[in-house]
Amino acid sequence: MRAAAAAQMRRSADGTPPPSPEAEPRARPLKALKDLAGLVMRSRAPGLKWRLFAAFGLTLAGKIAGVTAPLLLGAAVNRLAAGQAAGVQVGAAFAGMALGWALIRFLSGAAPQARDAIITPVAQAAQTRAASETFAHALSLSMDFHQSKRTGSLSRVIDRGARSMEFLLRALVFNLAPTVIELFIAAGVLAAKYDWRFAAVAVATVVVYVILTFAVSDWRIAHRRALNEADQEAAGRAVDALINYETVKTFGAESRAVANYDTALNAYAAAQITATNSLTLLNAVQSAVMSLGLAVMAVMAGYEASAGRMGPGDVTAAVLIMINLYAPLNILGFAYREIRQSFIDMEAMLDLRRQAPDVAEAADAQGLPPAPNGQGGEVVFDLVSFRHGARSEGLTEVSFRAMPGTTVALVGPSGAGKTTLVRLALRLIDPQSGRVTIDGVDLRQLKMAALRRAVALVPQDVALFNDTLEVNIAFGRPDSSPAEVAAAAEAAELSSFIEGLPDGMATKVGERGLKLSGGERQRVGLARALLADPRVLILDEATSALDSRTEAAIQDTLRRARKGRTTLVVAHRLSTIADADEILVLKKGRIVERGAHEALLAAGGEYATLWKRQTRGR
Repeated sequence: MRAAAAAQMRRSADGTPPPSPEAEPRARPLKALKDLAGLVMRSRAPGLKWRLFAAFGLTLAGKIAGVTAPLLLGAAVNRLAAGQAAGVQVGAAFAGMALGWALIRFLSGAAPQARDAIITPVAQAAQTRAASETFAHALSLSMDFHQSKRTGSLSRVIDRGARSMEFLLRALVFNLAPTVIELFIAAGVLAAKYDWRFAAVAVATVVVYVILTFAVSDWRIAHRRALNEADQEAAGRAVDALINYETVKTFGAESRAVANYDTALNAYAAAQITATNSLTLLNAVQSAVMSLGLAVMAVMAGYEASAGRMGPGDVTAAVLIMINLYAPLNILGFAYREIRQSFIDMEAMLDLRRQAPDVAEAADAQGLPPAPNGQGGEVVFDLVSFRHGARSEGLTEVSFRAMPGTTVALVGPSGAGKTTLVRLALRLIDPQSGRVTIDGVDLRQLKMAALRRAVALVPQDVALFNDTLEVNIAFGRPDSSPAEVAAAAEAAELSSFIEGLPDGMATKVGERGLKLSGGERQRVGLARALLADPRVLILDEATSALDSRTEAAIQDTLRRARKGRTTLVVAHRLSTIADADEILVLKKGRIVERGAHEALLAAGGEYATLWKRQTRGR
């Protein structure tokens, strides 16, 4: 448990995955099986059809062989018992039948192994297809969806949903369902070969076994849930303390963190004892039912043999048929829990796939016309309104035009709508009324790939991938050469910093780039945007984390970068946008002033008030 408690994805001792922190969807088995069949059929697995036919054929052949083998051994024993005076001939016949029984028994055991080898490419292809499609769909969903969803939970939904498909395919389609077929075959053979009462005992025993297994498993759900919650609590305390180790050390709280972890481990140990005891009870109930069924079958067969209606080999055959029938049921308790959880996991994945993206590419989407004379794109907001569901205010009929090659600055207090304008320009959200265009094309009619090539963003908080500096800079244009990456880094004032690193461009930046300072991350983000060479460059507080000297150097770089492209700048420090061609002052979602820096100061309005507030005391 000590190792498992520190893991992000854990399973309890009986194999049950911990419940999702999100509300679990209601499992709909028939719908899930239909969706499973659809995913399998479009999995594009090599030799899909013949593999499915072969797998079903081998499964059925294995079940038939499993029922037939005991009959052959029984006949061999009967021959041996009936012909003791015949000597060598009886021994040869018995040996032949015994070898035949061994061969058929081998085939009944080998058939599932061959089936697994044949069906594994299909199961893996279906799992890969489901995960890939769901991941792509999740990336297509709106920002509102991702902002309201736990990233870890979303990742688990995709992972568990994809893995549940393989388990359902193996356990339900190729294990438990064929066992039902085997039960009917066995019942038919017992009734035809011996007596209907033997078939009745076999069916009744299996039915009672299944009912009791399901009942005890349902009763154990509360124990397993308590175990999983205790496991999650222990892991959460450990991970939380390790992530925040600086805070723990700063306040000298190591002993307190260890004590909290130890308390959680003790709670897990108590829950583990309860879960183990209930599992022991389940196993005991299952064993009792199996043993009782075998005893009744053996007594009935012995009575029939003593009456001369059955031979000793028939007794052996009847008991072996029952034992073979029970073998797949040994995992029924585990399989029942896992199948039910798999249905829930698959339904969660399918619910995610049913989420419709708020921003989707139109069926008749078009590309962008060539940029005139390489002067960047023309960005137009035409009576754009948007209100976020979580805010009381939004944008109201905002209109402005950023001419090609010009710089337009957006200023105003927090909550005025600047970030919403940036998201609209990137088409991360769509306006609820009005339209946004680039070079005359409504963004809703523009191909997403064309839009992403035309617009680049340098955000205030640059998130980097846990990879090298070179990979992070080249993310804006993956096909760029090392020389182009180096040039972009130099333009973003990163060259001296990179040269001082032992591994240079091959330096790993850590998760979300946390090995770098805020200013270094911003310069990497700027280099990435410059390498993308967009028509429209959006700078959202792109120098807020820089010191004064570096900011001055970056501002010079930005002035050079803005030449030949249209630039939208979001800024709180007004001194950084004083040279903008036009400044838009937003307040409560409306443009209250617009103009150049000097003209706005002379007007003595909102901009002048902000300027005086920031320059007071200089």
